[in-house]
Amino acid sequence: MNREYEQQSLITVHRSPFARCDWVGVLAAATLTIIFSLLLLAHDPLIFWNDDYEISVLPVFADMARAWNHGEFPLLSPYSWICGNLAGEFQYGVFSVFINALIVCVWKLPLTFSQQAAVVSIAHLAVLSAGAFLLARGRKLSIPLSTLVALVASLNGWIICWGAGDWFGALGAFAWLPWAWWAAERTLDPTRSHWRFLWPAPFVYLLITGGFPYTVLMLALVVAWLALRAVFEIGTTDTASPARISPGALARLTRTWPLLAGVTLGFGLAAPAWLALLDYVHGSARESLHSSAHWQWLVPWNAWPGLILPSWTVTWLDFSSRFIPNDATELACGLIPPVALLSSFIVNGRALLKKIRWELALLLLLFFLAMLPTAGIFRWSFRWLPLFHLVLALCAAEALGSFSQKQRRFAPVFLLVLIIVLVIGALILRTGGEHLFPLAWIFIGLALLWFVIESLQSNFLHAWAPAAVVFAALLATYLCIPPNSAVPKYHLAQSLLEPQPLDPQRLYLSVYPPPENFYRMDAKPAPVGQIVRPGSTSMWAGLRFVNGYSPIRPAGVAREFASAIHGEVDPDLAKWLLQREAGGNGLLERIGIDGIIVAREFDFIPQPAAEWELATENDEGRVFHRHGKAMPVVRSVNFSGKNSIAKITDIVIGRNWVSASVAALDGDRPALLAFSRPFFPGYRARIGGRNLAVFSERNLIPLVEAPPGTHGRLTLYYRPDWLIFGSALAITSASIWIVSAALALRASKRL
Repeated sequence: MNREYEQQSLITVHRSPFARCDWVGVLAAATLTIIFSLLLLAHDPLIFWNDDYEISVLPVFADMARAWNHGEFPLLSPYSWICGNLAGEFQYGVFSVFINALIVCVWKLPLTFSQQAAVVSIAHLAVLSAGAFLLARGRKLSIPLSTLVALVASLNGWIICWGAGDWFGALGAFAWLPWAWWAAERTLDPTRSHWRFLWPAPFVYLLITGGFPYTVLMLALVVAWLALRAVFEIGTTDTASPARISPGALARLTRTWPLLAGVTLGFGLAAPAWLALLDYVHGSARESLHSSAHWQWLVPWNAWPGLILPSWTVTWLDFSSRFIPNDATELACGLIPPVALLSSFIVNGRALLKKIRWELALLLLLFFLAMLPTAGIFRWSFRWLPLFHLVLALCAAEALGSFSQKQRRFAPVFLLVLIIVLVIGALILRTGGEHLFPLAWIFIGLALLWFVIESLQSNFLHAWAPAAVVFAALLATYLCIPPNSAVPKYHLAQSLLEPQPLDPQRLYLSVYPPPENFYRMDAKPAPVGQIVRPGSTSMWAGLRFVNGYSPIRPAGVAREFASAIHGEVDPDLAKWLLQREAGGNGLLERIGIDGIIVAREFDFIPQPAAEWELATENDEGRVFHRHGKAMPVVRSVNFSGKNSIAKITDIVIGRNWVSASVAALDGDRPALLAFSRPFFPGYRARIGGRNLAVFSERNLIPLVEAPPGTHGRLTLYYRPDWLIFGSALAITSASIWIVSAALALRASKRL
């Protein structure tokens, strides 16, 4: 009997439940999203090119492409100290095969900055759309309704305004959540083979390595929800003993093992990524967030009408804990989802509640999470909105699918009434915002058009009208309301690819004001950054800077220099450093800084003046170089007066390592070697087959003591424990997955 069941299960796997038209639908959904994105791009060529994407994400991607071109793995970057640990920063997807392959391909093309950003974002939007379509089809929704889900999931306001054009990590991770959800649901199907646990692992891996902790939290929520639904969905109690779980429920509990096993394998595959983050966050500024950050960017209770009227404007608490008027573009979902759900409750409430009660419970939970303050290292609860939009779209599609022919005509009428009521309310309450018209007229026209279509006899038009309205409504929203209005935009020219007028051999400290206030386009419309290189923009030209964009701000140079997220150091501390620690044997010389950039907004210069010369200046700032040649990356130093001076020759610099020939003097004093690169726990040193201890100068730079008389080639290399154990766990998980997949394929071929 068990043998027959196993064979039947294998047949089920071999014969996919998805017809060819479903996979054509997947491609069609992705294509629709690409067409939509290209229309937005034609309207605004810079729509995917804002704020963090400009001064953080794209420069790092350029550096990652450079690393692969040189045959190196981009664990570290030699072009920023504050953002030097690319793996630890997590948001850049260093361990994602998909992101790295995409970067390598895109950077082979002759594209401008904004075009590179657009290609990377659109590619992920297409992946997100395809996954959402597949998730909906897995729930036996029709192709038109699955297309609606795909459009809402990939083109909703939060994804377009924040994920695709600013916080790429959010899009890079969330693009794989529908795929992971779809695969997770397959594991809970008892008619499938016992090999079904293999499905979630690759998508969980891609989600985690995509680079957004919030999405990992979303995945955990979805997995917990799926497990609970599998256990308690049908008849959870025994009639004889209501307090006890019935044998049927216990059987369902055991069936959750493929889900948990598959997710665990996925976490194992992504182990280097999340272990790097955990190690990097320890002791960082992110661990000591001010409590006010957890109250910023919550969805206000009175902003929810924006689900239907995105121009709806109320006050939100922004990044600076100020209440600002903000339209509800983040809530834009194409009109249909909230209207379909509400109208279905009016005409068919009890049946709908019975059908999708679990989805509604998840939707309600996300609704409240988006309005509640956060905790720990998480902040800005409106980041739950992408998952809220996805669940809302699934619920709406189920609601539309439950309509009878007569009931379908109620939805467009209800939509028309809602729009009119909200427009009148916005005019009375003065919450319409500056973009209320012509957006309201367009929405009214779409509602009337939907009503006319429902009055016709064409089943084809009836089926596709909701998806068409979603497409048109979202397009109208972004054409009428500029996305990313809450974030700065910078005019960064292609000349940033060139190092001039700076010296690639020197290590610079740049002192500039907050870029989001002083260098945004409405403050400085002309090109900026050629001298000060804000954020991580030094990576484009391969210039060595202390500065760098980092929301984590790790222990070490970021804490020592009181760096802000956008890479600027505290101006009062910078002034003190330039006046007190820029001379001989001062802190700046000890760590190897031989270039200083001072923006025009500041009037101080490095002291003593005899040690520095003005190299160049323009309207943006002044550049000072320490007299003499650039300081070598490896130096023999005597900081405490207790070390001898060794001879250092033949220095070779790699991305994750440095080597040099060392000849230490005989005697009783060791030679102290200083490496001008940011210190991270995990550096190791070796010379002549012998390991040497690595310590640091105030957690700023690595230091190594060579015993007296040491001769040979010393190598300093970055190999932290998280990388060793994470790689071992990833290799083990990959081996288990590959062997299991091979066995499953072999078993299916026997049939």
